[in-house]
Amino acid sequence: MQTYHDEEWGVPEFDSRMLWETLMLEGFQAGLAWIIVLRKRDAFRKAFRNFDPQKVARLGEKDIARQLENPGIIRSRSKIEATIQGARIYLDMHERGVKFSDFAWGFVDGEPIQNEGPVPVTTPLAGTISKELKARGFKFVGPTIVYAWMQAVGLVNDHAPDCFRRPPCARVRSSG
Repeated sequence: MQTYHDEEWGVPEFDSRMLWETLMLEGFQAGLAWIIVLRKRDAFRKAFRNFDPQKVARLGEKDIARQLENPGIIRSRSKIEATIQGARIYLDMHERGVKFSDFAWGFVDGEPIQNEGPVPVTTPLAGTISKELKARGFKFVGPTIVYAWMQAVGLVNDHAPDCFRRPPCARVRSSG
């Protein structure tokens, strides 16, 4: 967890595919501890074709059945199906000219929100993003999951004021 914090968590991510991958992994975390997902991340990447949306969108019932037997991942049919559906939605957005990165960073005007107080479990903005994701058909994107995703990908900077990661994560801005 220390390495994850020091190298990944809260670092602003602008790559559309990585933003989508992280959102899908956050969905698998629902009801569980993040460390479980983190420990299984490599297996998830293998199971979901390195989270290539084109490949994930083509997964079918035989693939789902195979993943339900895969001890390397969280074996939840609804979460596996949500990931496949999420890939299809991601691709549909792309075909309509909506880059997932622009979609995500548009909620914060391209710049991480600098949280100053106690770290919340969710926020009104997470609720807004959750509603928009759900309206597009995404699953496992409630406000708490969305807020955890926002933290993970740096849409919000929740590093403590005295954390060495806070200043560099605060200075990053989207070029979009």
